Amino acid sequence: MNSLLAGEAAAAAEREGTLPPEVLPEPVSQGKLVLRKFLRHKLAMISTGVLLLIVLIAVIMPLFWPHAYEDTSFPSFSKPTSDFPLGTTQVGKDMVANILRGTQLSLLIAVVVSVGATVIGVVFGSLAGYLRGFTDSALSRLTDLFLIVPQIAAAAIMAKVFGHGNWYVVAGVLALFAWMPIARITRAEAMALSQREFVEAAKAAGAGTPRIIFRHLVPNMVGSITVNATLAVAQAVLVEAALSFIGLGVQPPDTSLGRIILENYAQVQNRPWLFFGPFVVLVLISLSINFIGDGLRDAFDPRQRRVKA
Repeated sequence: MNSLLAGEAAAAAEREGTLPPEVLPEPVSQGKLVLRKFLRHKLAMISTGVLLLIVLIAVIMPLFWPHAYEDTSFPSFSKPTSDFPLGTTQVGKDMVANILRGTQLSLLIAVVVSVGATVIGVVFGSLAGYLRGFTDSALSRLTDLFLIVPQIAAAAIMAKVFGHGNWYVVAGVLALFAWMPIARITRAEAMALSQREFVEAAKAAGAGTPRIIFRHLVPNMVGSITVNATLAVAQAVLVEAALSFIGLGVQPPDTSLGRIILENYAQVQNRPWLFFGPFVVLVLISLSINFIGDGLRDAFDPRQRRVKA
């Protein structure tokens, strides 16, 4: 009887254009909606799988691989065999071990650069967008100044002056010249959000500037921050490779993908496996992260109703 009455009530409500609360669908949270849209982005999901596979191989495989990347006791320029699937380098290093170590270091540098650039960009952009006035003008001019400086040239000079090829020096220098796009995007969003009612309510409640920025503004910008931080990883991978390729990045005895390509680009015709091994890994990492960033951008975009393949 109760189910019959409920069914009649629902039918009557539907005829009147309203539905009772018990038959309304449960609301979907913003996080679940973003995750659902991202999971439906086929290219982003494939790229996520590829990137996770590369990371797992780079982290786990060296534990079981019989050759260490520092070992130079092998014959020079050995052809690919079962013991050396990608041959050996001119100095007698196993190329697979070299690529594994180079992938680890390139990804580590890229993540550190992305985190550092995101923190600097979010802080500067939020302060400029919320405080406006003199603070906005000063930080905007500083951002413009860094934007006109050639990133590769400035990073190369600073890495040469302040470091001797240490990976953390390279990462710090690259982060110093990678925060500007994030700062400009964050500034624009902070200016728009600072006019919203919840910010005015926080001001009326006596909240200070740090609390308003980090408790109210930044959480509402998490979508754009996540997307830009992801894309910053891809850019950092390529910039680090370019810096190492010109000999001003990571220095021996350590290595990175860009360093390996530098040391073996002359073998592209006679021993192409030495060049294309690290090159393919570098391209796969960069493409995967870019496609993941595209998927995140579509997932966080409220105007994006259909999921792109």
